[in-house]
Amino acid sequence: MNIVFVEPNFPRNQREFARALHGVGASVFAVGETPWEWLDEQLQSWVDHYYQVGSVTDVDQLRMAVEHFQSFAWIDGMEATIEAHTLPAAIVREALGIPGTSVRTTWLCRDKPAMKEALRAAGVPTAASAAAHDIDDLRDFVDEHGYPVILKPRDGAGAAGTTRVDNFRELVDTAATFGATESIAIEEFVEGHEGFYDTLSVDGHIALDFASHYYPGVLEAMRTRWVSPQYISTNRVDQAPFYRELRDLGERVNEVLGIHTAPTHMEYFVSPKGLRFSEIGARPPGVGCWDLYSAGNDIDIYRAWADAIVHHQVWHVPSRAYAAGIIALRPDRDGTITSIDGLDDINSRYGEWILDSHLPVGAATQPIEAGYMANAWIRMKHPDYDALRGMLDDVGRTVQVHAG
Repeated sequence: MNIVFVEPNFPRNQREFARALHGVGASVFAVGETPWEWLDEQLQSWVDHYYQVGSVTDVDQLRMAVEHFQSFAWIDGMEATIEAHTLPAAIVREALGIPGTSVRTTWLCRDKPAMKEALRAAGVPTAASAAAHDIDDLRDFVDEHGYPVILKPRDGAGAAGTTRVDNFRELVDTAATFGATESIAIEEFVEGHEGFYDTLSVDGHIALDFASHYYPGVLEAMRTRWVSPQYISTNRVDQAPFYRELRDLGERVNEVLGIHTAPTHMEYFVSPKGLRFSEIGARPPGVGCWDLYSAGNDIDIYRAWADAIVHHQVWHVPSRAYAAGIIALRPDRDGTITSIDGLDDINSRYGEWILDSHLPVGAATQPIEAGYMANAWIRMKHPDYDALRGMLDDVGRTVQVHAG
């Protein structure tokens, strides 16, 4: 099969999708923003044909690249795994007659108010939400649902651009930060535990699934410097009763939105009102989460994805042997990372359970809202979920990242 893959070079784990497609026998037709000669030899060995564009999110440029490939080869599929790339890829797919996730499904998985409206109509429990075009729309929503509320871009990924608002002054000030945007999403703030449920579906049926938990929730994690946030992929999916309810919710959401052969990343809350859907993307999770799934389950999930795309079959079976997680280690201030304390203690206590780490002494710091892998981090696994959570907590207390 001939598969177009969008942007194999950045971020770093994008290369794994090209590797996996090549490994299951596909010819990889890659479109990227990096000059071919800048790709390393290993990545080049996995790519059969390459077309450079100025922006892979520009539909016209992306279509031109795919039409070039179609001029000399039959294209069987086209895949994009980054949130911002999914809709341009879907538009080009439909325009050029290439099978794959539809524009409608991709749009519903991008546009927060439309997504929730479709799911509420199907009886899926979600937070109240709306598209707001001006301050009057925002005020009307608050009059009906009260504070606090969440404001976010309609097509944002993760917590990017997301702000909690607790009063009218904050509502006005936060709305102003969106500038000339035609409309934004406003949502009821849901109090409770936050996690995510990720799937890989083949022909409308979930072939692989994984569940993870945030500590603390994403908004607090991305806005509070002193917190060392973590998320953990559980290995109890087949055991604890809660995950049956979560699986039922995920299956229903995928069905309503029209997910056929694709990965998904679904956020959820467990609130006093019960399990509530938050949002979903028709793409894999970010920040190296698939690496944790692979490490915790003794599988190559990238290859499983490639098997789904190329062969419409997944042969991998998760072992559920380990819980696996990451802890983000924030610098104490912005500047340049000068030292990291406590690593010897952590290595002596938990060295056998450490998967890998990123400890960039000498590097410039990144804003804490840039995410779990923006600065220093450590990834670990353990057969017992609660033990792993305690270990990660200990890492957060012990390891201190200093900047100057």
